[in-house]
Amino acid sequence: MPEGGYYNSKKSDDFCEDVCGPQTARVALSLTRLRCILRGFDLKALLLLFVGVPIFIFGIYLHGQKITYFLRPLWESPPKPFNIIPHYYHENVSMENLCKLHGWGIRETPRRVFDAVLFSNEVDILAVRWNELHPYISEFVLLESNSTFTGRAKPLVFALNREKFKFAESRLTYGVVGGRFVKGENPFVEESYQRVALDQLIRIAGINEDDLLIMSDVDEIPSGHTINLLRWCDEIPDKLHLELRNYLYSFEFYQDNKSWRASVHRYKPGKTRYAHFRQTDDLLVDSGWHCSFCFRHISEFIFKMKAYSHVDRIRFSYYLKASRIQDVICRGADLFDMLPEEHTFQDIIAKLGPIPSSFSAVNLPGYLLQNVEKYKYLLPGNCKRESG
Repeated sequence: MPEGGYYNSKKSDDFCEDVCGPQTARVALSLTRLRCILRGFDLKALLLLFVGVPIFIFGIYLHGQKITYFLRPLWESPPKPFNIIPHYYHENVSMENLCKLHGWGIRETPRRVFDAVLFSNEVDILAVRWNELHPYISEFVLLESNSTFTGRAKPLVFALNREKFKFAESRLTYGVVGGRFVKGENPFVEESYQRVALDQLIRIAGINEDDLLIMSDVDEIPSGHTINLLRWCDEIPDKLHLELRNYLYSFEFYQDNKSWRASVHRYKPGKTRYAHFRQTDDLLVDSGWHCSFCFRHISEFIFKMKAYSHVDRIRFSYYLKASRIQDVICRGADLFDMLPEEHTFQDIIAKLGPIPSSFSAVNLPGYLLQNVEKYKYLLPGNCKRESG
């Protein structure tokens, strides 16, 4: 027993006391101190902290966009339903009866129709569009810029290929607008700037009150018989959206999501403005085709991916790899590895996975079927693209 009769029976932690000993090597000292610190932590908690959390953060980085789209029903309400107008057509039914079936009267003479588009580099699709609409269009209005929406310099592709469109030359109003090339700007700002310029070009083309104006991108193609119906029928809505069948990479892969629309307006001076968003609740169903990435060459896919307003969807550089793009086209998968843009979990889950091939060339633009060899890559069973 120590002096004073006091005995301390408290246990001591020898290795923690030894850390300050003068004979302890520097490396052993550091390891021993670390052991002292870690004795108060649970091993599972440490694994979660140093392994689980980084893996979780990396998973969010890789698949954050998918998670956001999958949870869309939680943070966004479905859009207001459209007033659906059934679409009647048969080549052996008179125009008077077709107008009557839609609840409209018939005019003594057809309205003039103006087809206005912004052009980037879609030469083949423009040929399909203009040949489909040519019999019914009074004036084609086309505007192109030396800048993409993302501020990248581009050649004036239409000007270089103008000879291919001689059939429309007598009814063509063509304009060029210089890009602003503002670095770091939201692409939708440049897009809006170009659409305002197109609005001015439409007026230069000579549009008048009650003429029909088609507002859609080059790859959003109304069917010719639909436009013919609207120019002959009286009492049609002032603004009318056209539901387009939505194809991805050719007229083989078909998405039945009714999300792409062109619009037709009865022109009102001082009121009608060229725009590309929902402008009315009236929707005429089954009125044409939308073929968003219908290109002949892989290089054209890469150009559009880097040029259009949704450039933010290129989350990783390998998205632009030619071999990957070719594989995605043939599988019918999403070019940006995105989930369906739907507003219910049921619709999202139902549309997961590759889009099934339709293998049907019925009710496609006639110009495609009249030029099968030239546009074979757009027809069923021909997913391979040229590399140039």
